[in-house]
Amino acid sequence: MEGEGFKAGFVALLGPPNAGKSSLLNALLGMRLAIVSAKPQTTRSRILGILPREGAQILFLDTPGRHRSEKKLNEALNEVVDEVARDSEVALLLVDRATGWSEIHDEIATALQKLGRPTIVVGTKEDLGRAKDAPWPIPEAPTDWPQLSVSAKSESGLDPLLDAIVEALPESPPLYGEEELTDRPMRWLCGEMIREALFELLDQELPYSMAVDVLRYDESGRKALKIGANLLVERESQKRIVVGKGGAMIKKIGIRSRRAIEEWVGRQVHLELFVKVDPGWLKNERRIKALGYH
Repeated sequence: MEGEGFKAGFVALLGPPNAGKSSLLNALLGMRLAIVSAKPQTTRSRILGILPREGAQILFLDTPGRHRSEKKLNEALNEVVDEVARDSEVALLLVDRATGWSEIHDEIATALQKLGRPTIVVGTKEDLGRAKDAPWPIPEAPTDWPQLSVSAKSESGLDPLLDAIVEALPESPPLYGEEELTDRPMRWLCGEMIREALFELLDQELPYSMAVDVLRYDESGRKALKIGANLLVERESQKRIVVGKGGAMIKKIGIRSRRAIEEWVGRQVHLELFVKVDPGWLKNERRIKALGYH
């Protein structure tokens, strides 16, 4: 794998909420690593995805969507974005082809230019009908940055994007082992799959006020992986919604989460979920970091 002229480095996936960062990461890796939801601002932390290529190792860093907010959790998420931009060798600035360039893109672009970071503008969701009528290339983007259009759904444009990324990477030996996919433990990834079910099954703003705290991850049993997790909410009224009438909603969440985890780990899963009221967790910096959202 390693040899003269080998390239390796971190590639930041940056953009506003719902620009398609997590979908693109999964498509590039050829497997589902980051959770995806139609709701914006699903990703809450940096996620590393490692992709080996001929003569290169690409270390993708998925990030939360950059946005404006004074809430403690959202401030922590924006700090993640800033840190990843600083620590990467190459940046991908994602622009939803249907909605176009925004003030958030201007903010990210300005920061990347100050850092002198090689950047590729990536137009996403090119398969959507409304994207075909949007201007391309994007006129607002810096003129010296290459622009490539992709679709994570149809996987079109991925190979040219990967070629452009490898071209921009510095020469370096591999930074991770050949068999490694991510630096996140399975325990954390399972918690993310539970959180994905919350976004899919619960309405409106409630999933944004929730967190998943995996307390038990036991893979010692022959038959089943045993997982126990608390679903954190801020108020008793939220707890009643998550539990549902006669426990119907928590049962749906459990079934959906268990199936997703079983597909990921390739074995039977015994999953126990409990709803716990944790007032003010969204405003507690120490709690936010303990939950892995940093």
